[in-house]
Order: sequence, then structure tokens, then C-alpha cells
Amino acid sequence: WIRDHTKYPEVAKENGITGKVYVQFVIGKDGAVTNVKVMRSVDPYLDAEALRVIKAMPKWSPGEQRGKPVK
Repeated sequence: WIRDHTKYPEVAKENGITGKVYVQFVIGKDGAVTNVKVMRSVDPYLDAEALRVIKAMPKWSPGEQRGKPVK
């Protein structure tokens, strides 16, 4: 899903900027992606695109503890 929805920023392409952006996030009780943060930055344009894509992800299946959904 991430690969299909990522649009590499034109500014980064033109300037030859590449690399991996490490992102941290939490899956809420309802499966929504929350608390999205860049943990290791490459470039502000790449960081912004990584955050956009992660925040746009469809809901996940939340974890469970004793049969109840948890963060």
C-alpha cells in the first residue's frame, strides 16, 4: 500500500536526494494510525511525503489483550 501511494517529491528528484525516512506510529484501538513521527530524517520534502502517506493509510487490525482491542 505504501509503495503504491508514495509520490516522490519533484524537488527531491531534481536535486538527487534519496534515502530512507524512518517513521514511528501507533495503531489505536479502532485501528486508526495515530501519533505519527519522523524518527530519522533525510530531507524535509521526503519527510513530509512519508508523513502524508502514513497518515493516509487505511485502518489496521488493532492488537488485542484478553480479547479486547488495545493500542
